[in-house]
Amino acid sequence: MKGTLIAMLALFISLTACEIDSNRYKSSGVAVTGKVGEILVVCDKDIWESEIKAILDSNLTQWIMPYFPDVATFELIHKTPQHFTQGVKRYRNTLFLSIDPKLTGENGKIEKRTGVWATDQLVVDVIGKDYNQLVQTCKLGLGSVHNEFDLMEWQRILKYYKSTPNISIEKQVAKNFGIRFALPDAAKLVTTRTNFFRIEFPSAARPIEFVGAGKQDAGTIFSGLTVYQYDYSDSTQFELASLLQARDTMLKYNVPYSYEGMYMGTQYTKMVYPEGNFTTTQNGKLRVYEMRGMFVFKGVGKHGPGGCFWAYHFIQPKTKKLVCVSGYVDAPSTTSWTQPLREVQAILKSIEIL
Repeated sequence: MKGTLIAMLALFISLTACEIDSNRYKSSGVAVTGKVGEILVVCDKDIWESEIKAILDSNLTQWIMPYFPDVATFELIHKTPQHFTQGVKRYRNTLFLSIDPKLTGENGKIEKRTGVWATDQLVVDVIGKDYNQLVQTCKLGLGSVHNEFDLMEWQRILKYYKSTPNISIEKQVAKNFGIRFALPDAAKLVTTRTNFFRIEFPSAARPIEFVGAGKQDAGTIFSGLTVYQYDYSDSTQFELASLLQARDTMLKYNVPYSYEGMYMGTQYTKMVYPEGNFTTTQNGKLRVYEMRGMFVFKGVGKHGPGGCFWAYHFIQPKTKKLVCVSGYVDAPSTTSWTQPLREVQAILKSIEIL
């Protein structure tokens, strides 16, 4: 009986695209504010400082693994309803927690709204008729809320890239690999070999500066993509060990460090050992093997700086090649990796076979 009740509650509070007065909530076309990787939580101080804060942290502050230092999907920022005014209303990810004694029924309510005060803004309302119901609603529904914010975060970046396409590199990638993906418009193709491309992202794209979003120091972040391919013979090549072996070979001969004899390689320490799983791209048509881990420049008995990578592996059916598109981020531990990793995620999600 208890299990049935929980299932019913979870179904009831699942996110729905509620009917909204389009005139009342139509945005004016202005850009969102706030940083990538932040959720603004709007609620009374008493709610914020209650047990709900821990529930918010455990459900909304999840980790992109296996990176070190830890990379959170979101950081929570709090404002009271009284301070939710003017520019704050345009925050890209906004979550309202409220108590409404007029709410009927045994269950709380979760609704989402898009483009409320700014273009591509996502607003989620979590409502309970009393405090206990609000707590229960948060416990059962915030996992789905996180997924909605997570989806919107990389889709927002992808939309920005597609609005100003890098046609020159896209054509070269299409000709050489038979694929396409979105890129920052000022990205540069720095290595072009038959089976290997390396693309550097410009400083201006790290991070993307949306109007009104504030300033961030992008000068210490280096990021980009490697794209490589090799002959595909059977499904064993999609085993993690096989993909890592191919990765290390490709990087050794194609991504040298400034110090002669050193090259980009994978970190294999237990704490950050690469992880993998199957997923799909944005349109759901391409099944890929997703892999995340850390890299380090090594060779000649030395180790240089490093960072993190996020890669998609798949088969190009026309060329019978196994293709890997791998984004990398090299940044000091004192700098947040959330935004550049989100940019890599958006690009990977945009991959299509031609």
